Amino acid sequence: MSSGPGRLALIADDDADIRDLVAAKLTQAGFEVIAVGDGNHALEEIAQRRPDVAILDVMMPGCSGLDVLNALIDDPETASIPVLLLTARSQEFDVQSGLSLGAADYIIKPFSPRQLLQRVEAILACSISSSQSPQS
Repeated sequence: MSSGPGRLALIADDDADIRDLVAAKLTQAGFEVIAVGDGNHALEEIAQRRPDVAILDVMMPGCSGLDVLNALIDDPETASIPVLLLTARSQEFDVQSGLSLGAADYIIKPFSPRQLLQRVEAILACSISSSQSPQS
């Protein structure tokens, strides 16, 4: 599946190399990318631009990816933005915690950039189909 025009992805990771890698892969796939180094900047950007998907590192100084996820879910304006958590925290408890908080997916570092792109595309496909299905 190819990404449609105008798709916007936000990446928040305090590791510049990972931010650049993810941004490059998504840009190659046709996404417009906002890349920031911490959760506070992620929330500022999300408030201004409403990305189609947010990719958040769990462990960042200050406002963590989980803090950002909670803030998005608590705000009706941003609750529908799908979040993919990207983290080195690999214990089953960490994965389950992230998903139970409302993350759409959870990828453990180190990761395959191609697999990350496939999972972003899958999240967006699910997001689009669920938003187009009739409400009961």
